[in-house]
Parts: sequence; structure tokens; C-alpha cells
Amino acid sequence: MNSQTKTNEEFRANHNGYRRPSHASVKPTPFMYQNVTQVPPTKDWRNEGAVTDVKHQQPAVSAIQLYVRGLIYILVGCCWAFSAVAAVEGITKLKTGQLISLSEQQLVDCDTAGNNRGCGGGYPDGAFEFIQQNQGLTTEENYPYQAVEGTCNTENENVAQITGYQDVPPTPISVAVDASGQSFQYYSGGIFEGDCGTNLDHAVTLVGYGDADDGTKYWLVKNSWGTEWGEEGYIRMKRGVDAAEGVCGITLVASYPTA
Repeated sequence: MNSQTKTNEEFRANHNGYRRPSHASVKPTPFMYQNVTQVPPTKDWRNEGAVTDVKHQQPAVSAIQLYVRGLIYILVGCCWAFSAVAAVEGITKLKTGQLISLSEQQLVDCDTAGNNRGCGGGYPDGAFEFIQQNQGLTTEENYPYQAVEGTCNTENENVAQITGYQDVPPTPISVAVDASGQSFQYYSGGIFEGDCGTNLDHAVTLVGYGDADDGTKYWLVKNSWGTEWGEEGYIRMKRGVDAAEGVCGITLVASYPTA
């Protein structure tokens, strides 16, 4: 079933797994621009080789749900893991010069002691805390995505490490949006101005910003719903709007890893 054939309720249950706790165990370091005049008018981290190909989180089922499959069919999303991993992939490229596809499955299986609950929902800041405490992440090749929660495999070598996380960007960053509306579900291209609120339920990765041909400013966002959605897996969301929270609340929660 693709995004065009699911009801909005089914789609949200399958794809939107952002769950932010009321408080975090580790506070992010505040970010300050060293020189605001050095901020470029446009940015696309894909052009600097800091963004891997669009991935597909797929509908995911927990181990218990697999056991009773056919009787209970409650699906939830692992978007928080994809958002965090994409940000770590970016900072790893900028630090080492190597773009490595990292493992979302490692987060889904292993980051379960705190507020994150595998494909039962989570948030990127919690993933960054886990990656820091775990001394890194392994590769997608070593620990491939299964779209189902499994037993944590601790035998894989970690290849990408971070030292913490901060709350705004000079790299690809994790952000949360309200993706509950049908206009987001059925987005196929153009500058998205949103029929949405600020009930943040989906984690994505902001990989750039720019101006359209008509001068409309936009955020460039990488999603995790495969390349058939949106603009080959991306969405351009209008920026510079009057509301401080931005379209669909995109400016309310943002963080990125440091290395």
C-alpha cells in the first residue's frame, strides 16, 4: 500500500513516529553563529556530498505485533531514527571526508532504555544521546534495516562517533514537523505552504535552504518515505513566513550532532 492508497489515519500510524518527552536527560549545547555575515544566502548539503540517498522507513512492526500478526495490526514509525542517522551521516562526512550510510536498525534495536521505543516512536535528541554514550554507530551494511524491532546486536564495530548535539545548524540537522495532514501525505512537488498545525509527529532532516525561481524562500527537507514521495523523496517547505514556528512547526525543534 502506498501513500496514495492509505487513509490518512493509516498513513499517520505507519509513518509518523516522532515522540518528544517532556524533558531530556542531557541538555543540548546552545549554538551561536560566530559571524552571521558568513551565513550563505542558499545552501544544499547534497552538493557537498554530505547527504546519502533517500531511504524508506516502511511500515514497521514490533516483535510482539509480529507474534500476533493478523489479530493486531498497529503500525508505527521509525522516522526519528532516520532523521538522526541522516544528521550523523552529514557531520561524519564533514569531519572525515567520507560519506557512509549508517544504521537506523541499530537505533531501533538498541536505543530503548530511555524515551525512545524503537518503532513505537522516539525523537532525534534521544538518539544523539544514545550514539554518544554508545561511542558511535555502525554502518547500514553491517546492521541493515529490517523494518521490524529485533534484539540488539552489540558485536558490530562503530564507525561514526559524535561528541554531543546542539540546537541549530551548520550541518544537516534533525527537525520535527506536523505531517498529519493529507496535504503533506500527498505532496508531490513545489513549495509546500502547508495545511498543517504544530502538533509535531514526524522527524525529518533539513539539508538546505534556498530561493525558488519566483523568489519564494524554502527549506530543503529530506524525508524517509522513499523516492516516490514528494520531489524524489524531498520536500521544499516555505520559509520566512510570519509565524515564528514556521510551516508545520519546522522551526520549533531542531538539533544536530557535533563531532
